[in-house]
Amino acid sequence: MKTLAVVVTTPPYSHLTISALTYVEAALVAGINVIGVFFYQDGAMHANKDISIASDEYQAIEHWQRLNKEYQLPLHICITAAEKRGIACDSIDNDQVNEAFTVSGLGELVELTTKAARLVQF
Repeated sequence: MKTLAVVVTTPPYSHLTISALTYVEAALVAGINVIGVFFYQDGAMHANKDISIASDEYQAIEHWQRLNKEYQLPLHICITAAEKRGIACDSIDNDQVNEAFTVSGLGELVELTTKAARLVQF
């Protein structure tokens, strides 16, 4: 079976984020095994519960949550990138991290890279 891993480095309000979501959903619908999405650099902002995107703008975070729920798509947030952007990940209950996301380190990115037949970055 074809396997795919995706790295998202763009913030939730970027047009490239829409491209990433469209790409991932098309792969899932086509039956490709998307083994995970790793949110790095500004992509870590996708996991912030406290971020507010204007109601007339594309709600990327809601779409990631839907893909996570509908396809059990693993969503990993880089702990270092998140903390550099003011998202507290080290508290016991991770108050600022959206429940659809798993706090991970770069080791998870290495795992995804080695397990996937293809890696795509947005």
